[in-house]
Amino acid sequence: MGLNGPSAGRVKRPRERVRRFLWRIVESIADPGMAQVSFVLVRGACGLAASFLAMAAAGPAAGAETLKAQYSLSLIGFSIGHASAEGVFDGRAYRIDISMRTSGLAALVNDTRGAATAAGALSRGGPQPSRYANTTSNSYETRTVRMALAGNAVRAVQVEPTPWDLPVRIPVTDSNKTHIIDPVSAMLMTVPDNEPLTGPSACNRTIPVFDGVTRFDVTLQYVETRMVQTRGYEGPVSVCMARYTPISGHRPDSVSTRFMAENNDITVWLAPLPNAHMVVPYRLALRTSAGMLVVEPAEFRLGGRRQASEQ
Repeated sequence: MGLNGPSAGRVKRPRERVRRFLWRIVESIADPGMAQVSFVLVRGACGLAASFLAMAAAGPAAGAETLKAQYSLSLIGFSIGHASAEGVFDGRAYRIDISMRTSGLAALVNDTRGAATAAGALSRGGPQPSRYANTTSNSYETRTVRMALAGNAVRAVQVEPTPWDLPVRIPVTDSNKTHIIDPVSAMLMTVPDNEPLTGPSACNRTIPVFDGVTRFDVTLQYVETRMVQTRGYEGPVSVCMARYTPISGHRPDSVSTRFMAENNDITVWLAPLPNAHMVVPYRLALRTSAGMLVVEPAEFRLGGRRQASEQ
């Protein structure tokens, strides 16, 4: 048969199906709304870094505990990116720096990258951030957000550039900027002293988050307890079902926001930190229009204490 015979059509059709399948994946990644949601999740996964910093609370306040961590992002089993985290816990203060970037096929279609930092104090009631900043960029734009906070309320916020569709977004009120926490600090979740670190007391909570542009709630509900093992951690985790509830700062007609609000397939695994009596994300997974997106630690290392004179 020649190149124009029936066999040529049979060869082309499977290739065409593969091409369309891969394009469907990268379309999901390329969607600006989904890209932002993905970066929020990465910030959450990298919040795990702060968990190991919190262990330093049992040690002398004269030094600081450090952590360097690596995380992997995958979509229906395909690697689509990676993230890293570095953190320092000194006394009752914390700081977390994270970064992420798409790779492979995802980067070819939409090279998404970002960096975020948060700092503040730890109290019995949870983190009290003092500052937060992040910069995200993709094939469409680069955006920088800076916030100053006190008493879990926003004192100042700067967003550059201002979202082009700001006039059609639901306005963020002054009350929406109080009793909140930034997306990075939100991953440090305290548990009452008289409650166990695994089970319903680890999961059942609503976290009010403001990222400088949008205000939303993340509600966690306990599902089960599992035993896990990975490089750096072996033990129980509490599996929580998560729901995303937009409050303000989003477009009411946003397809990605509506998809997330109606998404019943989001799970977060929380690991216990006995010394700090806290739980932190160990693994996150959510369903996208192209399949399951998973963020999980690939490696993390807890370093020695650095003396104050070395900082």
